[in-house]
Amino acid sequence: MESIVERINQNKFWHFHGGIHPPEQKKSTNEKPIRQLSLPKQLILPLQQHIGRQGDLLVKVGDKVLKGQALTQSSNPMAVPVHAPTSGTISAIKKSVIAHPSGLSELCLFIDVDGEDTWRERNICQDFSQLSHQQIIGKIANAGIAGMGGAGFPTHIKVNTKPDINFLIINAAECEPYITADDLLMREHSTAIIDGIKILDQLLNPAFILIGIEDNKPQAIKALKHATESIEKIKVCVLETKYPSGGEKQLIKLLTGKEVASGALPIHSGIVVQNVATCFAISEAVINDTPLIRRVVTLAGQALAKPQNVWALLGTPVSYLLEQAGFVHEGQKQLANPPVIMGGPMMGFSILNENVPVVKTSNCILAPSKTEMPSAFDNNTSEVECIRCGQCAEVCPSQLLPQELQWSAKAKDHQQLTKLNLFDCIDCGACAYVCPSHIPLVQYYRVAKAEIRQQQQLDLKAEKAKERFEARKLRLEREKIAREEKHKKAAAARKAAMNKKTPEAGAAKSAVAAALARVKAKKAAGAKAQEISAEPQEVSNQVQDEKSQVKAAIARAKAKKEAKNKAVEPSVTPDVDTKQLSESSVSKTNVAEKAAPHKAADDKKAKIAAAIAKAKEKAKVKKAQEAELPTSAEAEKNPVGEQVKQTNVDDKKAKIAAAVAKAKAKAKAKAAEKKQAPASITENNSEEIK
Repeated sequence: MESIVERINQNKFWHFHGGIHPPEQKKSTNEKPIRQLSLPKQLILPLQQHIGRQGDLLVKVGDKVLKGQALTQSSNPMAVPVHAPTSGTISAIKKSVIAHPSGLSELCLFIDVDGEDTWRERNICQDFSQLSHQQIIGKIANAGIAGMGGAGFPTHIKVNTKPDINFLIINAAECEPYITADDLLMREHSTAIIDGIKILDQLLNPAFILIGIEDNKPQAIKALKHATESIEKIKVCVLETKYPSGGEKQLIKLLTGKEVASGALPIHSGIVVQNVATCFAISEAVINDTPLIRRVVTLAGQALAKPQNVWALLGTPVSYLLEQAGFVHEGQKQLANPPVIMGGPMMGFSILNENVPVVKTSNCILAPSKTEMPSAFDNNTSEVECIRCGQCAEVCPSQLLPQELQWSAKAKDHQQLTKLNLFDCIDCGACAYVCPSHIPLVQYYRVAKAEIRQQQQLDLKAEKAKERFEARKLRLEREKIAREEKHKKAAAARKAAMNKKTPEAGAAKSAVAAALARVKAKKAAGAKAQEISAEPQEVSNQVQDEKSQVKAAIARAKAKKEAKNKAVEPSVTPDVDTKQLSESSVSKTNVAEKAAPHKAADDKKAKIAAAIAKAKEKAKVKKAQEAELPTSAEAEKNPVGEQVKQTNVDDKKAKIAAAVAKAKAKAKAKAAEKKQAPASITENNSEEIK
């Protein structure tokens, strides 16, 4: 530690691998003050302007909002809220093109500016040293501050770390060509930046605070040294101009000599790095209660008539900024879409739609001319095959193998890309800058990173789905086992309770016995009901049998009559008197016919008497069965059931008696009919003979 401080005091710093020295192109913008622009007519605010998740909406279409009012809220630690940069009305909430190399569309808020620029109520903090740790973290989080150096990581998470911090490094290098936003901010607002550094010092309590700045910013260096001359803990470190010295890991290497391992974070080495613009935003949020609603943006390039740095409200369309800077086409007016780059020439990306809004990480809008940057106007790529010169590997600040990364990216070999530490690439563009084959290496890396991240998200979703399925399966199995155990325990408890000689056990036993008795009684009652219902059927069957017997007797009588009629036909003989013979035969026939019906009637009466006797015998048997019903003591245990049984027995007796009476009546009627039938038959026969 002491050796590091001694080297810093002697202005002796370390070096990182590789790096390049491209033309700076900063003169056109670093000699003019930051310009305050007029309000645009409409602002487009993406809900997500940082690494992490978007917040939850707090407004709807038609709502009027005030300057500084929160439009989203943080429902997740990685969600950062968005605020209204000025007063106006929410005119739409829909997807729109955002500042991204892919040109994707995301959910955005459209605010129609009313021009009044009315603030919400603010609470100014006179002495931030009186605030607690959590109060400061809350103010930073509620202000929606994310890293403004390019990464966009939520600041409240980065500064809410363990207390063992050795170095707090403030990144003021601003190494990329054309960009001078941080340079002008340090010149004009050095006091506010130092206040932000003091707030971070109160949160992190680091051993040393180092401000790393390149030597091509003399005015900013002077302003910082003047603002920190009374603070021994803060040291302004002037570094040699070299690209990309503003990279986080490269700046750590320059100032401390430490290398951050692949896949590790600086915090693991006791180091925290913050950008100067982020420090300014922290000061505004904690002291002035001003959320992050604006930032300094460099408008550069020879296609602009008035290049300079401007205060741009977040959500301002790029087309409005270009209009304010006097965007012209020198000899390229025939181009329908002149090239516009968001960011610097090394790490920026082209935007195809000038309605793309400014976000928290936008530090430069570059509009080059064809003579200034001919490659930006060349739609037909001049890429040729790699000649394996190795220059890309020599200048790579992360000590990677760019040519092998490119081959694996073309082959979509994600496993090999991971082995080659693709995600250690900081997209600085140094490899593409020196490539003699004009291969856009950084573009291949960006596409490969996006594909790998997408695949990782799909794998993560599949793994979570599998975990949920397994958890549900285990839960259902546990519930099944628990139910079985519960039933077993309940059965064992009942059995144990019944086996005990206690009043409760006796009551339980009697209850079981009563239940069993009720079941047996129901079964017996059902069987008796079936028997009783069957008896009337038997009586009716007997009556039917008697009817059939009567019909048979009548049929036999008719048959005999026909036979007799045939026998009585006249037959003349010389020896016998015909008249005497006929009279004698008729008299005999009449006697026989009179005797036959009486005999048949007697037989039927005997059968009916036998059926009645049989029915009476069955009635006696039933009475005997009824006599075997439960005793009065048992009836007292179940009085309601016994009453129901007695009622059923009485009803059955009444039905049996009615059936017997009905059978007797039918039998008497049939007997009377049979007595009349023979007499009528005899009369008819006598008339025929006469």
